[in-house]
Amino acid sequence: MADGFIRWYRESGATSIFAEQVALFEAHGLALMHPVRGQAVVLDIEGEQVLMRQEELGRLLGLRIAPLTMEWWLTADADVVDEYTYEPFGCEIQTLWLDGLCAEETQLVEAAVIAATTQLPIPTHAVVIDRRGTSDPDDWDSLMLYDGAKVPRFPDSVIAQEPITEKIMGATPGLAKERVGGYLTRLAPARQG
Repeated sequence: MADGFIRWYRESGATSIFAEQVALFEAHGLALMHPVRGQAVVLDIEGEQVLMRQEELGRLLGLRIAPLTMEWWLTADADVVDEYTYEPFGCEIQTLWLDGLCAEETQLVEAAVIAATTQLPIPTHAVVIDRRGTSDPDDWDSLMLYDGAKVPRFPDSVIAQEPITEKIMGATPGLAKERVGGYLTRLAPARQG
């Protein structure tokens, strides 16, 4: 079983909205700048922390040439690792890893991502919320990006555009639907009893 994660599939616009995401996440308690070091933290290929100014990180993300892994900070000791990649279609994918977080911290991260899906100007294709890691993040790419038919083991919830939600509901019985935004629907197991 994998670690818990949130995988966020978002269309890529002509300009980066990283600064807007930083402001929105900070409003929800997730800081890009380390509370003590005062800079953003990027992880190199060996997992070592590299300090970077926010503007430089935003510039690198805006180039869209290579994946980057960075950290968002809840406190000086509690972080969320965010793998930021681009697909050939121009789709941005962020995978936020939830391992090591308590339930309250996980809810905070979920709230930040869900707020971003409706408040940021670049549309969201889908968000997979899998707190327990019952699936693998990469297993969702075929369904979310390439019109694949295989639906992975259902996680805690999926927020997606209508064509995707219909495929998931057809393959996974017992899901409840709830509108999240103008074009997004949340699917989650129906509550029993």
